[in-house]
Amino acid sequence: MKFVSGSILSVSLLAGFLAAAHARAEDAPTAPAPPPACEVPDYFLSGDIPLPKVAEAIKAGGPLNIMVVGSRSSMIGANPSASETAAYPGQMLAALKAKLPVIQVNLSVEIQAKKTAEEVAPGLSKLVEGKKPTLVIWQTGTVDAMRSVDPDDFRAAIDQGVVALRDAGADAILVNPQYSPRTESMISASAYLDNMRVVAQEHEVPLFDRFALMQKWSEAGEFDLFTTVHSAELAKQVHSCLGRALSEFIMAAAHPKPAQEN
Repeated sequence: MKFVSGSILSVSLLAGFLAAAHARAEDAPTAPAPPPACEVPDYFLSGDIPLPKVAEAIKAGGPLNIMVVGSRSSMIGANPSASETAAYPGQMLAALKAKLPVIQVNLSVEIQAKKTAEEVAPGLSKLVEGKKPTLVIWQTGTVDAMRSVDPDDFRAAIDQGVVALRDAGADAILVNPQYSPRTESMISASAYLDNMRVVAQEHEVPLFDRFALMQKWSEAGEFDLFTTVHSAELAKQVHSCLGRALSEFIMAAAHPKPAQEN
């Protein structure tokens, strides 16, 4: 694996701006801003690639066990327990429970802090064996982009991980890095986004395009991701929108019957 030295030292990049968010006290009270609409275009939820294990679990009445494997950008702040409900995995869980009220939906989160895809992939089979999830959501690419890992090595690692998840009997969803307009000029994520898309297509695994979705929301003015200070409130709003969007993505890919969504 090839690394470009020094690229990780000065940039918090994608994982940092939400994971390290801190609230600031305001001098005067102001009316709270309305929550962002954070609409998800239909083409994000096309459901072209199914999640058969998830569909089976829903049809059988559960349980639906979901495991999120991710970096620090799947958290809010540095304390995993403190961000369980506010971070996007917890928001996704709440949304799925609302959509599937008669089904038990369980969530486990495995934080792989500061690990590249190549470092995570070999351990995925063991994680699935221990947790026995119906669905594994693998969020990756952030650390690789920060370290400028060779794109070919990154692609090979994603391929290895997806095969391992499939062989272990779990459905899989890939989640790419988050969008951060202030760091695009310093660190490019394009090669990692492209390689994740290719592997997802080759193995017919759904790809939740977090990068493109956040970019759309940013350009539409839903969030000010250009600001130099990212508050805890901004982090919560982004995570809430991502969690709800991911729940819709899962439901679309599982193709549940309408009666089970109500």
